[in-house]
Amino acid sequence: MVGKLAVEELPSAGIFADLKRLGFTEYESRVYVQLLRESPATAYEVAKAAGIPRPNTYHALDALARRGAVLPVSENPVRYTAADPRTLLQTIARQTDALCSDLAGKLAALKPAGEDQYVWTLRGDAVVHDRIGALIAESRETVWVKAADTVLRRQKERLRAAAERGVALLIVLFGQDADEFRFTDACRVYLHEASGVRMGTADNLFTLAVDHVEMLTAAMDEDVIAAHTRNRPIVNMAESLIRHDYYMAEIFARFGGEIEAAFGPHLRDIRMACFSPEQAASFKARTGLS
Repeated sequence: MVGKLAVEELPSAGIFADLKRLGFTEYESRVYVQLLRESPATAYEVAKAAGIPRPNTYHALDALARRGAVLPVSENPVRYTAADPRTLLQTIARQTDALCSDLAGKLAALKPAGEDQYVWTLRGDAVVHDRIGALIAESRETVWVKAADTVLRRQKERLRAAAERGVALLIVLFGQDADEFRFTDACRVYLHEASGVRMGTADNLFTLAVDHVEMLTAAMDEDVIAAHTRNRPIVNMAESLIRHDYYMAEIFARFGGEIEAAFGPHLRDIRMACFSPEQAASFKARTGLS
């Protein structure tokens, strides 16, 4: 027997909004959720329990049946049951992925020449990390990155997958454990200046270069904002930044004592000579040096 609790009384009413983002109409969302709660059921029973007009229920059931979201399981009267949610959503995901892949190719053919010179601005933690994850997932040859371990850890599984499919990783890490990101013998991971200590405001930046053709750099403090581009000079600049930090890590590993004797701990003497007041204050706070 169909329950009397209306769908609107469900504490998870936000599900309707999510279903609509996947292309369900308001009525289709309510019909599908009601059938998940109580099925099999006739159109009349669904309409009554969900509190929607019967004609709209019939239209919604027909549309849902065409997309495989509901199935008729009896005749005279026709009763419906809801498709398993995981199976349904996995099917939608595969279809959407195939559609997006095909459409991306078609739209790319329409892209005007020179568009790769633009620098795109991304805002918000979720948006920025989603783009970082996509760049790593789409990499084919190289992933170079300079980042704090707390930030990079959120992309750890994507980095692991990239390494395991043969992408060459070069990571300059702010943190204490370089081995955490050595997924294969081919992964080159270095603590920044052999200590992994963040010293200036610039060290709060996340910098990523992929396949020598694309880069993203982001400020990962409270207001997360990133710049993303395929502009060749900017990509080269990002790679140069990471490459020189790699050089410094190797040099510090071999000559660290001599460097410290000449320039002070953490290159204090030459850093303080060119730091802005804000950078100098950050350096002192992070290192305890004056």
